[in-house]
Amino acid sequence: MKDETTFQPEMIRTVLSIKERPPGLSPLATTLAFGWRAMLKIRHVPEQLFDVTASPIIFLLMFTYLFGGALAGSTGAYLQFVLPGILVMTIIMITIYTGLGINQDIKKGVFDRFRSLPIWRPSVIAGMLLADGARYTMASAVMILLGLALGYHPEAGFSGILLSVLLLLAFSSCLSWIWIALGLVMRTPESLMAVSMMILFPLTFVSNVFVAPQTMPGWLESFVNVNPVTHLVTAVRGLITGAPDAGEIAIVLAVSAALLLVFCPLAIRLYQKRQ
Repeated sequence: MKDETTFQPEMIRTVLSIKERPPGLSPLATTLAFGWRAMLKIRHVPEQLFDVTASPIIFLLMFTYLFGGALAGSTGAYLQFVLPGILVMTIIMITIYTGLGINQDIKKGVFDRFRSLPIWRPSVIAGMLLADGARYTMASAVMILLGLALGYHPEAGFSGILLSVLLLLAFSSCLSWIWIALGLVMRTPESLMAVSMMILFPLTFVSNVFVAPQTMPGWLESFVNVNPVTHLVTAVRGLITGAPDAGEIAIVLAVSAALLLVFCPLAIRLYQKRQ
């Protein structure tokens, strides 16, 4: 025991004299770690999955069987029309969770702890976006499986469903940067939720999600036709039904690129100002 205690200070001095720093984690490793952290939040608070599972199921069943007969003549015909729209609406609504997660971390003080870690700084945001991608995929799977169980027939088959989901994920990931930027400046999660709902509700409900724009008053139809959600729903419907509209897809990709070019640098700058 005596030999160990007399030798220990020498070992400490030897270790401290080493000038090489231990290798840090790669950006990919830290991004995956923060993505797993975001997924663990869902595991410990499964109520977060309500918007991913129960909410879209309720919307689809309610609109199909309450209004389908009046709006399309039959529930089967309306299901073919409304399912892609509700799929888009569901994914767009849950994009706010990225901003809410960052805002909650700031409020709890966890954000300050991340600043002391020797990691690639944007990996915190990238990890949350990665976890949200899994959330979007889960919601899409729930909607499509329910639609198939109710009698929905995707004319383009699996490839059309896959392409439509990929387009929807691309747009939603770019849209998430708006809520990331707001999450970095808003004081509370409640205020962020209020602002996001004020933006998302008109975009989703005043669109072609539930009815065709041609049935609306002229002044309202004009707004619906320039609504980016309308273009997204039209593009998704076209891909699923086997009649893809290249013009609508191009508009969706252009809007996605514009959102990314504007709000990604803004969010990164706001994030770095907090470092």
